[in-house]
Amino acid sequence: MSSINSNDLHRIFEKLDKNGDGLVSLDELQCLLERIGLHSSLDELESSLGKTSLDPIDFSFFYDSVVKRNIGESKDAEEDSNTESELVEAFKVYDLDGDGFITSEELQSVLSRLGLWDEHGGQDCKSMIIVYDSNSDGVLDFEEFKNMMLLTNP
Repeated sequence: MSSINSNDLHRIFEKLDKNGDGLVSLDELQCLLERIGLHSSLDELESSLGKTSLDPIDFSFFYDSVVKRNIGESKDAEEDSNTESELVEAFKVYDLDGDGFITSEELQSVLSRLGLWDEHGGQDCKSMIIVYDSNSDGVLDFEEFKNMMLLTNP
């Protein structure tokens, strides 16, 4: 999606200003919001804006604060979804028997295959799991794995 520049924003403002008075009324603004999937009553709009109409400068601020924020939230949700699916795939790599849990043996096996396990490093996989095993069952479920990965990979 290409970004909207000030000329585009001015054209949008002029299209919304149906009566040509140089102001976008709350009714006109409500139509725009409904087109992009944001539903709000006239009372809610007036309460949040503190006015009954917007001039071009007010409209620009409104666009920046509301429309761009909602576009950003959609991108964040998409990124969260991608992160979740990547974590599911990573979890499957460690969950060798597919039972939904990562045991210390599975962790050691995968780390060894990846060349990341040092038998002389002094720490065993059980003690690594204990750190993130929030329910103390001795294994990592997906939520515990996800918390571990998100905490260690900001």
